[in-house]
Amino acid sequence: MHLQVPRFDNARVLVAGDVMLDRYWSGEALRISPEAPVPVVTVKHCEERPGGAANVALNIAALGAAAVLVGVTGADEAADSLAARLAAVGIACHFTRIPGQQTITKLRVLSRHQQLMRLDFEAPVLPAQSRGLCDAVGRLLPGMDVLVLSDYAKGTLAEAPRLIREARLAGKAVMVDPKGTDFGRYAGATLLTPNLREFEAVAGSCTSERELADRARALATQHGLDALLVTRGEQGMTLVPRDAPVLHLPARAREVFDVTGAGDTVIGVLAAAFASGSGLAEAAALANLAAGIVVGKLGTAVLGAPELRFAVQREQGSERGVLALEQLLDAIAGARARGERIVMTNGCFDIVHAGHVGYLDQARSLGDRLVVAVNSDASVARLKGAGRPVNPLERRMAVLAALESVDWVLSFDEDTPETLLRSLRPDILVKGGDYARDEVVGREIVEAYGGEVRVLDLIQDCSTSAIVARIRER
Repeated sequence: MHLQVPRFDNARVLVAGDVMLDRYWSGEALRISPEAPVPVVTVKHCEERPGGAANVALNIAALGAAAVLVGVTGADEAADSLAARLAAVGIACHFTRIPGQQTITKLRVLSRHQQLMRLDFEAPVLPAQSRGLCDAVGRLLPGMDVLVLSDYAKGTLAEAPRLIREARLAGKAVMVDPKGTDFGRYAGATLLTPNLREFEAVAGSCTSERELADRARALATQHGLDALLVTRGEQGMTLVPRDAPVLHLPARAREVFDVTGAGDTVIGVLAAAFASGSGLAEAAALANLAAGIVVGKLGTAVLGAPELRFAVQREQGSERGVLALEQLLDAIAGARARGERIVMTNGCFDIVHAGHVGYLDQARSLGDRLVVAVNSDASVARLKGAGRPVNPLERRMAVLAALESVDWVLSFDEDTPETLLRSLRPDILVKGGDYARDEVVGREIVEAYGGEVRVLDLIQDCSTSAIVARIRER
């Protein structure tokens, strides 16, 4: 898929839902309280950020699109703070302020960028209190391209079916970040964006990519949805249109620092891109890139169009990252359709060192795409003994996926890659120079279908086992 960041300046997105104020108190925690076994934080810094539906609007505005926000708040200082911060970045706020109601506020206490505690201040929004929101949406819809419903199950969207019905009758797309197990209340929406846990709570546990896609398509058909986008953490995202092929989007391998607000970024970028003329597939791919960036930031975070454009430029044409087997099979099929040669290697890669980097560079030079299959933690323990692996699977795969020479990374639980080789059928299987060619596991499989086995040179005195041994000696 050729990705292009659209022009956002003509897009108009209306966001309705549960608005919140996120507060962060941070400082040093150098001692334990004498009153109870809890850390004492000396607060040095206080910060406020829009959260919930307000963070969705903020993500849209940060891209350069026009964002309008409708929500229910209290008639209090927290609502004033929210409105001021949103107005400062050009977001038009239409709040139904309820006297005596408390604006939903989440206070997080942090020390050294680690969250120690979260305190929630909230009261449910009653159905009668949300009627003003419905009226505001009705007034604003004619000037909008897309309606986003940001549902945090606080009661603001009690009239979600009515909002969706009115928006679709007006010819507007409706994108929903859902909550709860009743997807029927979002019937007729253009797109739902549940995470995997939320999706399986409705559809049941899915044991394969095919099962997930089939159940998602059944839900889309049942509720009259155009598509579902299931966000799956380290496994990326899966877009399941009701009447089009499934699209698997691999996770962008990077250190996950904080997932707070990642769902807001996903639906915000989706809506802004769709309102700017992108198709659902392209909008989902952009949202996937954006989510990979914001999880590396602290707290509710946004990214602007230049940051998204840089990410697209860096990733364009590569479709790289950590993939599940069925996702990788699709990616390899696409690569082969373009005439690309697939190189594969496998190993534990417990501590990635200079020998690994040089070896993977050599392997990548033999073809167009390099697949690295990584032994699971249990497999490494069986092969290497007690105390191994030093680094867990997720970190090993993240490091490998970050290397320029590596295109795709996946894991396997068996002690050998023979089952993978039968499925992936790489053009070239590569191993390091500590193996004779006849000793390479899977050689017979690869050569039987016409593939090639290559043994590459290794940097001397550079191995994980030797590094671990030297550390233990010292």
